[in-house]
Amino acid sequence: MTSPAPSDAAGAAGAGTPPVVLDQVSVSIGGRPILRDVDLTVRVGDMVTLLGPNGSGKSTLVRAVTGLLPHTRGTVRLFGTPIGDFADWQRLGFVPQRSTATGGVPATVREVVASGRVGRRRLLRPTGAADRRAVESALEVVGLADRASYGVSQLSGGQQQRVLIARALAGEPDLLVLDEPTAGVDLPNQQALADALARLKERGATILLVAHEIGPMMPLIDRSVVMRDGLVAYDGPPLTQEVAAHTHHAHEHDLPGGHDHAPHVASPFDWERGGRA
Repeated sequence: MTSPAPSDAAGAAGAGTPPVVLDQVSVSIGGRPILRDVDLTVRVGDMVTLLGPNGSGKSTLVRAVTGLLPHTRGTVRLFGTPIGDFADWQRLGFVPQRSTATGGVPATVREVVASGRVGRRRLLRPTGAADRRAVESALEVVGLADRASYGVSQLSGGQQQRVLIARALAGEPDLLVLDEPTAGVDLPNQQALADALARLKERGATILLVAHEIGPMMPLIDRSVVMRDGLVAYDGPPLTQEVAAHTHHAHEHDLPGGHDHAPHVASPFDWERGGRA
């Protein structure tokens, strides 16, 4: 079975349009600046990692990219369209940070992954052959085809994280955004995640990844971006987290310390009622 294919919506004409462009983007939460004048371009087919200490703005940046958090200044463009005008959300797949796969609702692995097809179906249209193929393919990519009928609660934390990735893949996105998918995940599951991302890269997927631990994913990375105090301190060839921790500040401004996670904001990816966005 083949990996889920990117959306045909991109088309040949837009094949070279960067999926993500941030131009002088700033974000504030409760009046406190979190991102300051950030420039970032993620090109088609690239795997870009966002590195940096807690409070540096990594998670805030991906929430601005996925529409979970409004920016207060600058421009965010998705596939060439300003985010305020962007409507083709099925082109994005988002795997949030430290979320449960079911939000407390009993469900099988296949049911959770199938929920990723909702954006691809017309209202009230029943599940079709294309939906079933996409779900089975996504399960195969993350190595959980043999556990499709298991209850998600029966899986380990690392396996549940792979279920969330499969759900995002089932929507056949052109851009996959992952917020610390390896946090608290053991090495075998980190390797399984890396294997899944490697298969996606082989078919040209664009991946934006927030990470504290690079581990087995290091060979897949095309570019590293290091965040410090809401600023881009480094943007260049791949770095390990250990090297990134010693990257010098790009600017000498300091912000009050704090957590870089945004409060709950409704968005197209607000799929967990009462859960973490």
